[in-house]
Amino acid sequence: MIAFLGQGRMGVPMARRLERAGHKVTTWRRGTGVTAASAVEGAGLVITMLRDPAAVREVLAAALPGLRPGATVVEMSTIGPEEVRGLRSLLPPEVRLVDAPVLGSVGPAAEGALTVLAGGDVSGCREVLEVFGTVRECGPLGAGAAMKLAVMSALVPAQVLVAETLAYGTAHGVDRAALLEVLAGTPLGPVAERLREPARETRYALGLAAKDLGLAAWPGATLATAAHRRLREAEAAGLGERDLTAVAGHVEGGRDPVGGERRAVPLNPATVPATNGMYSHAVRVGDMLYVSGQAAFDERGRLVGEGSMTEQAEHVFRCLGEILADQGAGFGDIAFLRTYLTDMDDRVEYGQVRRKYITGTPPASTTVEVSKLFMPGLLLEVDAIVALPS
Repeated sequence: MIAFLGQGRMGVPMARRLERAGHKVTTWRRGTGVTAASAVEGAGLVITMLRDPAAVREVLAAALPGLRPGATVVEMSTIGPEEVRGLRSLLPPEVRLVDAPVLGSVGPAAEGALTVLAGGDVSGCREVLEVFGTVRECGPLGAGAAMKLAVMSALVPAQVLVAETLAYGTAHGVDRAALLEVLAGTPLGPVAERLREPARETRYALGLAAKDLGLAAWPGATLATAAHRRLREAEAAGLGERDLTAVAGHVEGGRDPVGGERRAVPLNPATVPATNGMYSHAVRVGDMLYVSGQAAFDERGRLVGEGSMTEQAEHVFRCLGEILADQGAGFGDIAFLRTYLTDMDDRVEYGQVRRKYITGTPPASTTVEVSKLFMPGLLLEVDAIVALPS
């Protein structure tokens, strides 16, 4: 039996491919009420296809009680080699691990035409992986994940580059169609053709491309880092769920291509519950990050930890930690922390949680009591100013 722990545009067609190939498949996704542990019970092969490293860690940790000795976990998300090695430490020694991210989008996933970049020993799962497309063995564990990010660090910035080329042409009176024709005769021709018109159907979400470049943009990767910044700006503008080709319209119509970088960049990481649309979770200005007030509500806007300062404070600091991590920072980079409490008598309980996350010399901070916060039942709200690593 195969357990498929996945969601989104890629997960559905991939699970269907397995079923059509005659495999008995148990699927899991969020919001169904089925636990990950129960979904993997009895499965000899467990496949994960999730959005990001945090989701993979969370789901596999929840699945641990149901994993049987001798099972193989095939991690097919794009999470990077370091995260793959972290999963190896998370899983019991008797559970084998293979990393096998894919190249291709929704169409190839449905047709079984993906390229599977495998790292580790695939002898026990190669036949299953071939259901998805061509399997390319890249080396030891983590090699597939590294290969995927290496490829994306070229392909994604190339699309951003062409988008900026089109924007430059527009700003200088160059006919767009003529420019695309000229580019068609260069090595960038296929990329330019993709950006001729934004795809109506999302094949590769812009937000996922931003996530992938965030993993791939090592300190010396100047082009990937610049492209990542551009995509995060487009994501903050509401294009995260659109196809990556939407970046062309964003760059051409959303800014002056010769007027310099936008100084204030709104950020809304997918790892924390979404805002109500009236504010962003944070705004980056150069090497400073301004974090909006974090409060204890979940992805559906429901209160977390009603009546419990400890539970609400834990939730707030976990969200704050995700926002910091999204920008390569940690709690030690906080310059100023401000806390609003509805009852100052709760400050001792709050302080116990705060000291778990903020260790060593504390940042500058202010704590004030307020009569109420924006949601009934909220006991605290915390905002911050952060000095980001250069």
